[in-house]
Amino acid sequence: MKRNPNVRYDLKKVFAETIAAGLRRNSFTSCSRWSMQCRMVESATYKGPWSFKYYPWTKEMHDTDCDFVVGQKAAQMGYTEYALNRVLFSIDVRKMDAMYLLPSKTPDASNFSSGRFDTALELSPYLQNLFTNVKNVAHKRAGTTNLYIRGARSKSGLKAVPVGILVLDELEEMPPGNIPLAFERQSGQMKKQTIAISTPRVDGRGINLYFNRSTKEHFHFPCPKCGKWTELIFPECLMITGEHLDDPNLSKTHLICKECKNVLDHESKFEWLASGRWVPSHTQRAMRGFYINQLYSPTVTPYQIAEMYMRAQQNPADEQEFYNSKLGKTHAVAGARVTDEQINACIKGYILGTRPAGSTIVTMGVDQGRLLHYHVDSWVVGGGDLQASSRARCIDRGTVVDFEQLDDLMRKWFVNACVIDAQPERRMASAYAQRFPGFVWLCFYSNTVRGKSLKVTKDMSDDIVSVDRTYWLDTALGRFKNQTIALPQDIGFTYKDHIKAPIRIYETEADGTVIGRYVKADKDQDHYAHARCYSEIALNFAVQNSLAHNIKSPR
Repeated sequence: MKRNPNVRYDLKKVFAETIAAGLRRNSFTSCSRWSMQCRMVESATYKGPWSFKYYPWTKEMHDTDCDFVVGQKAAQMGYTEYALNRVLFSIDVRKMDAMYLLPSKTPDASNFSSGRFDTALELSPYLQNLFTNVKNVAHKRAGTTNLYIRGARSKSGLKAVPVGILVLDELEEMPPGNIPLAFERQSGQMKKQTIAISTPRVDGRGINLYFNRSTKEHFHFPCPKCGKWTELIFPECLMITGEHLDDPNLSKTHLICKECKNVLDHESKFEWLASGRWVPSHTQRAMRGFYINQLYSPTVTPYQIAEMYMRAQQNPADEQEFYNSKLGKTHAVAGARVTDEQINACIKGYILGTRPAGSTIVTMGVDQGRLLHYHVDSWVVGGGDLQASSRARCIDRGTVVDFEQLDDLMRKWFVNACVIDAQPERRMASAYAQRFPGFVWLCFYSNTVRGKSLKVTKDMSDDIVSVDRTYWLDTALGRFKNQTIALPQDIGFTYKDHIKAPIRIYETEADGTVIGRYVKADKDQDHYAHARCYSEIALNFAVQNSLAHNIKSPR
């Protein structure tokens, strides 16, 4: 218990209260029961002891002891409060150290610490007595048990902290490379639980990658009209009554049962969902996965969902947001990725290693990874805007193991300019560039460069170019869509898979600006797509070099 130094304590009374608290703690056999007894909440819809009235689907989630729990969800569906309850229950009853992980330290972890955790303590006397030290934003203590609140972007914050329960909240926004570091925090624990929750983005990536490996459970309930067990899904259960956003009839949009087509009243939703249960798609899987969408929400009306759907017809960012945040589903808008049909339309009647007669400009792009993927293009350059008026022809593509092997390619194709990914082997890339001064640029994708601008700088002996990743991938991959690149007939299936891997998603920033960025499924490889992008960037330097000098033997 926390003690006020200005108050004298009756030792017998303190001892008795401590024993009573221990007996009370031992009576909690489930997280759901603990939550109803120990948590107090205050919201626009409810004030008082914790209740599952408005979010009944979270009750079974509270009580599962499955080692790995996955929640693929729409926004604002009670999953974060479930995860917080599970953490507090594990700290209090099971004496497990915990880590609550959010995408970034500031503002995510800081806002969670003050907005969720501190508020929970302020409203709940039991929790106030449980925690003995809460001043540190990132580290809370309950006696000898610890809660760490961290941001996933900091590798140092994920090290040297052993925990029994780990929560990854909004996993979709976390750096994929740092997630295994978080999992390692539980390696030494006999009893442990991992909870991963998030709205999804694209199929096979982030939270959806884990959900696809899980039991994939959906929340079913008995229809109050026909009695059949069913679920709320879009579009079958949303009866949209208007034709456009300004249609006054749109406000009459309502839910219906997909079995009997009768109206399901939104206001009494908590009554007919109360006896619902989770129904798994797979029963023999180690992970439990729970999916829910906003048709179930007590605070989002059918009309509001219909409004967002109408906006989704007009704006790709709203379309992305509708499927991800309203429906809790993965989605790629039309044209978000290169297709097989578009690639096949670019294939011409020649084979790899064939350079067209009379071609004078050749570029090469190199992407670093376990192997070095390279892409060599010859160009027909037009007038006006360089990228828009020029046509590319892939004359070589492949992989090499050593940077020195790139030297042979430079000489073989008389490359006018090469752009290479600067990371992760910066030293090796630098040495390669210095063997061909004036012909090789090290590239960084930058958040400070916008559009087609090329920020060219000098770092020691290295020529550096910083670019807008999304813009140049748009340009490089756009050639497959508008057929301004020719491909050999033996280009290969691996190449095609790499080109199709990047998916353009849309997001709305805080100021309302719509931005696009490329992501990929975790299982996919996209090295040739980036090598093609670097070759596209190299055209700007190649034109200058072709007018000035030709490649020479390395020094």
